[in-house]
Amino acid sequence: MRYKIRQRKRKKTYRIIDKILNIISNCTYRTKNIIFTFSTVLILFCIMMVLQSFGKTKHAEAAASASKNNQINYEYIPSSGSEGEEDWALILVNPWNSLPDNYEVSLVQLNDEQSVDERCYPDLQQMMDDCRAAGLSPMICSSYRTVEKQEQLYNEKINELAAQGYSQDDAATEAGKTIAIPGTSEHHLGLALDLVDENLQLLDSAQEQTQVQQWLMENSWKYGFILRYPNGKSDITGIIYEPWHYRYVGKTAAAEIYEKDICLEEYLGQADHTN
Repeated sequence: MRYKIRQRKRKKTYRIIDKILNIISNCTYRTKNIIFTFSTVLILFCIMMVLQSFGKTKHAEAAASASKNNQINYEYIPSSGSEGEEDWALILVNPWNSLPDNYEVSLVQLNDEQSVDERCYPDLQQMMDDCRAAGLSPMICSSYRTVEKQEQLYNEKINELAAQGYSQDDAATEAGKTIAIPGTSEHHLGLALDLVDENLQLLDSAQEQTQVQQWLMENSWKYGFILRYPNGKSDITGIIYEPWHYRYVGKTAAAEIYEKDICLEEYLGQADHTN
């Protein structure tokens, strides 16, 4: 019975198709072309809709996968800083605390091939604009660095000291006081900057006498930046006094660090170099 029903349905379908073909065959040549063109367009449209739907599904799957793979996973050292302060701005990287595993940073490009973490960029730009508005000429001479770039700088310093008569071990120790050991430099975070006066582009203690540095030392905290390696704190930071090295920590932390005249390690309760 079911077989007969299917047969009748097929015959009915064949009759309909046959009628359509007869109608088309009796049409004029121009009408046939119109029908053919319309049918082709309709078929192509259907194909495009199917492909578009498939593409959207694949794109959504890829985006979800990329989002999962690009998450920043790291162990953050608990701080005694103000509640609500962004953890990313207070990551401690120094001779005793290496760059967190799997740390990633989204950079924004500056002039002269410099780049910084995009999250601190608005405050940095405002600070630079205000410094220039005061009639000064600040210049960023170093910003984000890869670990590979830091290795190059560190090895160059060791070779320089070795040429002066230092043993290899002593050269490595001495180099670490001015050039952070690769993996322990704040420059890897994209939150640290070496800022100098355009009229004195030297990284030495004379920088503190420039008008640019005097302005920055007095005002950088208002924009979330601190003088990272202040004078008299080398035994805590592990780095010599650098009146050109500024670090973004956020406005809340920067204000407290400036007011109390402390360094980041002290602010985070890490002055004893322990975790």
